[in-house]
Amino acid sequence: MPQTAAVISGIQRTVLYETRARYFLVGSNHAQTKHRVLKIDRTEPKDLVIIDDKHVYSQQEVRELLGRLDLGNRTKMGQKGSSGLSRAVSAFGIVGFVRFLEGFYIVLITKRRKMADIGGHSIYKIEDTTMIYIPNDSVRVSHPDEARYVRIFQNVDLSSNFYFSYSYDLSHSLQYNLTLLQRPYELWSVAPPLNKEEEHTQGKQDSFDIFEDEGLPTQVLYGLQNDPYYKYVWNGKLLERVKDIVHPDWLMYIIHGFCGQSKLLIYGRPVHITLIARRSSKFAGTRFLKRGANCEGDVANEVETEQIIHDASVMSFTAGSYSSYVQVRGSVPLYWSQDISTMMPKPPIRLDQADPYANIAALHFDQMLQRFGSPIIILNLVKKREKRKHEKILSEELYPAVINLNQFLPPDHRIDYIAWDMARYTKSKLCNVLDRLSMIAENVVKRTGFFINRSDFYCHTLRPDDRWRDVGGSVTSTGRLQTGVLRTNCVDCLDRTNTAQFMVGKCALAYQLYALGMIDKPKLQFDTDCVRLFEELYEDHGDTLSLQYGGSQLVHRVKTYRKIAPWTQHSKDIMQTLSRYYSNAFSDADRQDAINLFLQVYQPSEGKAHLWELPTDFYLHQKSTMALQKNRHSYTFWWSEGVLSYLPVPYDEVACENTMKTVKVKRMNQFDESVDIYTEFFKPYELTSFDDTFCIAMTNSAREFMPKAVGVDPSPFTVRKPEETGKSVLGKSSKEETILQRKTAASAPPPPSEEVISSTSEDDSEEDRDDEGSVSQRSTPIKLLTESGESGRMQEEVQLQQAMKEPYGRILAECPAEEDLLIYERFAHLGENQHTVEKTERINLANIICLEPMSHFKDDSIYAVSLPQVDRGSHEMFASHVMTGHGQVRALCREDILMYREYVKNRYM
Repeated sequence: MPQTAAVISGIQRTVLYETRARYFLVGSNHAQTKHRVLKIDRTEPKDLVIIDDKHVYSQQEVRELLGRLDLGNRTKMGQKGSSGLSRAVSAFGIVGFVRFLEGFYIVLITKRRKMADIGGHSIYKIEDTTMIYIPNDSVRVSHPDEARYVRIFQNVDLSSNFYFSYSYDLSHSLQYNLTLLQRPYELWSVAPPLNKEEEHTQGKQDSFDIFEDEGLPTQVLYGLQNDPYYKYVWNGKLLERVKDIVHPDWLMYIIHGFCGQSKLLIYGRPVHITLIARRSSKFAGTRFLKRGANCEGDVANEVETEQIIHDASVMSFTAGSYSSYVQVRGSVPLYWSQDISTMMPKPPIRLDQADPYANIAALHFDQMLQRFGSPIIILNLVKKREKRKHEKILSEELYPAVINLNQFLPPDHRIDYIAWDMARYTKSKLCNVLDRLSMIAENVVKRTGFFINRSDFYCHTLRPDDRWRDVGGSVTSTGRLQTGVLRTNCVDCLDRTNTAQFMVGKCALAYQLYALGMIDKPKLQFDTDCVRLFEELYEDHGDTLSLQYGGSQLVHRVKTYRKIAPWTQHSKDIMQTLSRYYSNAFSDADRQDAINLFLQVYQPSEGKAHLWELPTDFYLHQKSTMALQKNRHSYTFWWSEGVLSYLPVPYDEVACENTMKTVKVKRMNQFDESVDIYTEFFKPYELTSFDDTFCIAMTNSAREFMPKAVGVDPSPFTVRKPEETGKSVLGKSSKEETILQRKTAASAPPPPSEEVISSTSEDDSEEDRDDEGSVSQRSTPIKLLTESGESGRMQEEVQLQQAMKEPYGRILAECPAEEDLLIYERFAHLGENQHTVEKTERINLANIICLEPMSHFKDDSIYAVSLPQVDRGSHEMFASHVMTGHGQVRALCREDILMYREYVKNRYM
């Protein structure tokens, strides 16, 4: 049966050449064996005219084409400096085309940085971009407000957390992408081709087979290219004008959010943990300016977080082991807002419109049913009891809306609603926040399950665990699917939400590692290298999302709820609160205008009010508010057609007629460059260095977190004390700073925020707590500084005394008191009487201490080493290896065949 593979973009490097009349954008694959050319007209002052001939050029053909263009555009033949074709800029892709009040601009990616690798598919972060005005100066029609729009557009920093990939669809989850590759062959045999031009122009060269002359069968491969999920694409509007004109390889979709990857070493076996967060481009904005939902069911601050675990020793999607888990955060799906004109830290919450039939919530949950399936579990963390109603208003509206929607759904697929006042729970000294969250996480993961692409794991058979039998999801012949999703929200969806998502992700990580055969039970403890690595990844994820939406990093972290945060963290929390308040009060409006302009929610035009003149952007995001809808959404059958028939499996992942229309297929040879992920990842045509590879530079659990002491258990699942680790969870790298922080945190009075966070984690053992208490009673280590005139010997004595004072508690150079000497003599006398030894003969130290060389070569010394003796078999093996390097391979003997057969049997069978 033919295999399937994702199509790799044929344009990964671009060079922009310019003449007075045109721009020529030359794009090529990474090996620079295939090229395409775009011609952009510069004589049109306000229109975008692009010509793509859809022809694939070789490197020699492109050089000849550029040479002819250079020669034909020269003003005077042979004149120095009169070149008609000049190289403007080199880039890695096109972000899009945008127009304000004058002509069009082209936005190009000029710098990139690799952030993650999933199955050989590289994920890059945009580091720098350039914005080039297309029309020539001779035809430019100036406008006084053009420069202001350019400044607003460039306020969206494209070098800050925008990601793209040439071969992996970042807008979809790993489960969707791998499920697409595992669909039956019969579906692809009748699927539409990749594009009509290639269908008609596919000639002899495209179907060339190197085994054709040998009479060997050709392996046909189906190259798949699916449409992105535009909700998470941030440059969709910027590419909309050219989407139907240019070849699909020119279109590169970017996402906004977070991407991080770390390596977990399990006794040398590399396991990559990847965290990808996709921020929605619908109803996007800043904290107080975007609350609730719009009329289409899109909520503010909606982020889909996916954690991917895979065994990095096998790269391929088909042969490798991959697992993923997805969860969502987003604002409460109601019409609500907060008035920021009062300049209050917490503006009052108000409901803008009445929605008695929960129409907005129905549109929102309909989107979730299509993408994630059932069950949808809501974890509502807002406050329930307040002296003055604030957050409680949202709970009182959301719960009846869920009840109203559930009465029309089948009982097996109803929305689960979990309301838990996390802020009030932390005030209780008898309750543990993280224990309660871990119980919720266990129930959620068991209900939704998780994705894994292999069905031949027998870890649950070899090491049975009762919890494995209760795991939900959909079990298929190729593995297991996640059905349903957890939707977490508080008011801001920042601090409390990130901690809750971390606990759910930690629970899911345990099940994923257990399913992959990495651990013997689906349970992970705090203070292990694995959880510390995962916690650092989630804190970076939370800080990034908080900066994008709230203007500051996280205020309350996992360490805060575990009550192991140092006293220095409290001052940082205050600074983050002030930074968030300043950003919300003074800079959020400008950031919101930039987002509206970048996403083309607002498009400038003549005779239209300028963006900075609008009193509000409400009507930009609520487009159907001012018009009567022709087809009103049903209040009872509020879900889309066909969704219920496939539940609990998500409708988007079902191979039905509607979903097949979004996928384009092309028959190709297995050796085609556009599906050869091996060549794409390893790049054998380039000279590379191991030190420069991405897998060497990424965060490593053994290098960053494992203690450096000798004899320590290297397992990343061993519980360690904070001062034992190489990189403390408290944020300091050295042991002295860790001890100093823990002592000062124990001796300092609790700040106001600590009165709220008063519970300790029960995951810490009693030995750890006793050790913390003993450390906090010791004195603070302070280095003494002597005067410059003192001798080096005096400095050594002072340092020695100080060093002895730290572990022993006193300066031994002083004369002990007489009472202490009497106590020590009595202790020594008791020891002599207890361990009496009959001295019959004199002890000879030579019989006890034997200093003999351990080397096999007796003549070795520190000055010379004797040459080792090499036997004849080793000589022959080395000679055979050298001859093999020269292309002269010796015939395999029977022992070689048996050895290879045994290797294959042990490795794969």
